[in-house]
Amino acid sequence: MIETVLIATDGSEAAAAAERYGIALAARLGARVVGVSVVEERMARGLRAEGLGVPPPPVEALENFLTARAEAACKRLAALAREKGVECSTEVTRGIADDVIVERGKQADLLVLGRDGEHAGFRTALIGSTVDGVLRKTNKPAVVVPVGAEPSGPVLLAFDGSPGSRIAARLAVEIAGKLGETIHVFVDSKDKGRSAARFDEVRRLLGAPEVGVREAASTLGRPDAKIVDAAREAGAGLIVMGAFGRSRIHEYFLGSNSAAVVRSSPIAVLLAR
Repeated sequence: MIETVLIATDGSEAAAAAERYGIALAARLGARVVGVSVVEERMARGLRAEGLGVPPPPVEALENFLTARAEAACKRLAALAREKGVECSTEVTRGIADDVIVERGKQADLLVLGRDGEHAGFRTALIGSTVDGVLRKTNKPAVVVPVGAEPSGPVLLAFDGSPGSRIAARLAVEIAGKLGETIHVFVDSKDKGRSAARFDEVRRLLGAPEVGVREAASTLGRPDAKIVDAAREAGAGLIVMGAFGRSRIHEYFLGSNSAAVVRSSPIAVLLAR
């Protein structure tokens, strides 16, 4: 049961998207919010390191700026929570951002993260390094929010029969029930028999939910692209899928459908575990 939602913020545009989405989701779930903003130690630590005989610059002003920014981000989050009638506590702390978020997240039921991070405009990757670190280290379900995502519309469940997707099915039922939204089940399989078996399994997992359930399958194209397309067609406000698929070790090192969906989706993605 989702009772506590942790929202990580760094004051960036991407974090603001996560704040809005996370608060709106918590309000509809009846959950409380814990906000955390981390003053990143690696930035100041790098400036303190001497190299090539060049003395490091003073870092006190930078540290003061980062602290003030983190405090302002938490104030913004708290104000938004008050506006929506959501119970909220916030914390500004120091450390390695992804490690701190993972540690604080142990006390939460769900994490909410902005996808692109503070330095999105200065890199070529499509997911922030802090978010990537959190997703690899946490054992909690996490929602990754792209800029512009809204928590309204059906829940799309991407089901592949893996242990992660079975957890995703249970979360989809809980969330869709609380939101009063339809569940759209998407199964990707090039084998019709396997596809039918997966639909049978997911029907058993979903049971008799209080909301409507629709089903769709596909046999052609890349699974990640088809999941995103199906979510767009459904007008979904959330994609729910397992953090790891049927070959967890292979996917952790070489990239997975879930990672590809997170990178490309204009819709928030909940990675279940």
